Amino acid sequence: MANRHLSRSIAMQALFEWDFHDGKEKIKEIVERDLSEFGPGLRDEGFAKKLAEGVAKHEKDIDNIIEKAAPEWPIPQIAPVDRNVLRIGLYELLFGDQKEVPPKVAINEAIEIAKTFGGDSSGRFVNGVLGTIYRELGEPGKNDTGKQKYELDLEKLPKENLGGAVVIRKDKNECLFALVHDVFGYWTFSKGHLEKGEGIEFGTEREIKEELGLKNLAILKKIGENEYIASDPETGPTRRHVNYFLVETKEKELKLESSGGLDDARWFTLDEIRSLKMYSDIKPILENALAELNLKL
Repeated sequence: MANRHLSRSIAMQALFEWDFHDGKEKIKEIVERDLSEFGPGLRDEGFAKKLAEGVAKHEKDIDNIIEKAAPEWPIPQIAPVDRNVLRIGLYELLFGDQKEVPPKVAINEAIEIAKTFGGDSSGRFVNGVLGTIYRELGEPGKNDTGKQKYELDLEKLPKENLGGAVVIRKDKNECLFALVHDVFGYWTFSKGHLEKGEGIEFGTEREIKEELGLKNLAILKKIGENEYIASDPETGPTRRHVNYFLVETKEKELKLESSGGLDDARWFTLDEIRSLKMYSDIKPILENALAELNLKL
């Protein structure tokens, strides 16, 4: 077994034990013990220590991002092996030296470790979550030559329907827009999953009310659709199709529903929106909303 692959495997086992004890034991002592047991003579034991101790140090930030990529699976509900493999993979993507370990290599290594130590769906789940995060990061090093290509046949992926909204409030002569902030540092529009058998408009209204803490709102018009790839521990990469509506409310206060993937919700003027960090795929939705309102971005 290659040194780096063995180092990652040992780091995962150390983190598994550390996680099992709710972080009450010192990760440094655990990884030292595992290195002596599983990696005697390992030439690159410093790499295993760096991974294990780095994950423990940044655990909160890493877990917030994992929950953003797999919002239906809070961290405690993810299998212990899977979540610690994800933590290692994400640590390498966010905090590692990409010249030393290219992102595609980090993802591939995480998938292989998940297949070795996890369940039947572990490799697919880890691939889906890290692949989602990799795309959110702008696919760093995507043109580099890697051992594996992460290409998906979209037509074969399971599909989920969501409802989203550009929520507005008119204040005198000004139009304000409600946006939510995610753990990746982007401002975006509120959205949520439709329940089985639920109508699109009814489900969208319910989700937006719940997420933003609103009691009353009115759907004005459908303004567009978009689709993105997310992940699910059971089905792997999943197409999420979002129907967006222009929605109006008179309520001033936003109360963000507790979520691992979102950390803020605010009203913005159009001038303020121009300087926000937003996902490129929702800008056409915003432009459609502005056209309906006879405004320009």
